Amino acid sequence: MKIHEFQAKVLLSEFGIPVPRGGIATAPAEAKKIAAELGGKVAIKAQVYAGGRGKAGGIKVANTPEEAEKLAAQMLGTRLVTHQTTPEGVPVGKVLVERAVSVQRELYLSIIVDGASRMPVMMASEAGGMDIEEVARVSPEKIIRVYIDPAAGFQAFQGRKLAYGMNLSPTQIRPATSLMTNLYKLFQARDCSLAEINPLVATADGELLALDAKLNFDDNALFRHSDIEQLHDLEQVDPLEARANELGVKNYIKMDGNIGCMVNGAGLAMAVMDLITKAGGKPANFLDIGTVNNIDRVIAAFKVFTTDPNVKAVLVNIFGGMARVDVIAQGIVEAHKQMDIRLPLVIRLAGTNVDEGKRILSESKVKFIEATDFYDAARKAVEAAEGGGK
Repeated sequence: MKIHEFQAKVLLSEFGIPVPRGGIATAPAEAKKIAAELGGKVAIKAQVYAGGRGKAGGIKVANTPEEAEKLAAQMLGTRLVTHQTTPEGVPVGKVLVERAVSVQRELYLSIIVDGASRMPVMMASEAGGMDIEEVARVSPEKIIRVYIDPAAGFQAFQGRKLAYGMNLSPTQIRPATSLMTNLYKLFQARDCSLAEINPLVATADGELLALDAKLNFDDNALFRHSDIEQLHDLEQVDPLEARANELGVKNYIKMDGNIGCMVNGAGLAMAVMDLITKAGGKPANFLDIGTVNNIDRVIAAFKVFTTDPNVKAVLVNIFGGMARVDVIAQGIVEAHKQMDIRLPLVIRLAGTNVDEGKRILSESKVKFIEATDFYDAARKAVEAAEGGGK
């Protein structure tokens, strides 16, 4: 789950991480008032769930409260398009009005969970203010990493290693180490999947400030953080993804293709999307239905498919382990009883209770195209989408 920059900065501040003074505005007049309170010169920052705002015109500097009002009026109510959004962009309903900072250096700091080591890894770089992926590609030596043993926690020597790696001055080492320690406390206490400060800036007087902030949270841990869950802005989420979430289909991501995919297992789902692409098609979504033995989840998935006007065919690829193929089949049959589904349906089934699942489908009135293997399913789905439709 994502939250806005201004919300992330509130959490950073609660954990003792310095952030610039600012306020949130939903109307141009509010931006003018906040700018006046901050002394006039401010940054106006569109609050959206996407990076690349600066290059897209979503961050601008105003020298006076009147200019702040004008710039806020230009942003609010529009849709911002960045390299991380769809061509339609995302709505700008709020702007952060923040005191302008005299920046001497831009740095990078983040924490993610490393799947290989199964530990949080803190990364730092003196090359902040730009995409860390580009830094990793062009100058990988500028990214320093330390792995954090959850049992021991973040250690001061690790902070010093990162601080010296960013070429901070001797007087900045201790405050930088303290800031990193607090960032890890936040990451751990709030079950974050990502905590990123880019840029972490050193001001002209040597102060370290989180000029931007991004926090993502582990969806599976939100039951422990109802206050965090309430911060989620549904206006920033694709309507179909919001609909899927309401229906209990948690692992759904909208894409721009025309083949709806229902798969059990994230790895298998990604492989299915790759094979569809190899076969000349485009997936309409990522959907990991999970280890499900509940027909309602299958029905919910079909409700999402039928809501997407771009979907011209559906591919169901199930490899049953703990998930039972017969339950999936029952869900498919029940979905067709409840809804007027006219989409071509390609089904490939394997695994637990597969014979019973195939019997249920063959004895039903559901029209479907049976696939024999992985690639056969992708190829037939592409053919169905090209010749099918609603």
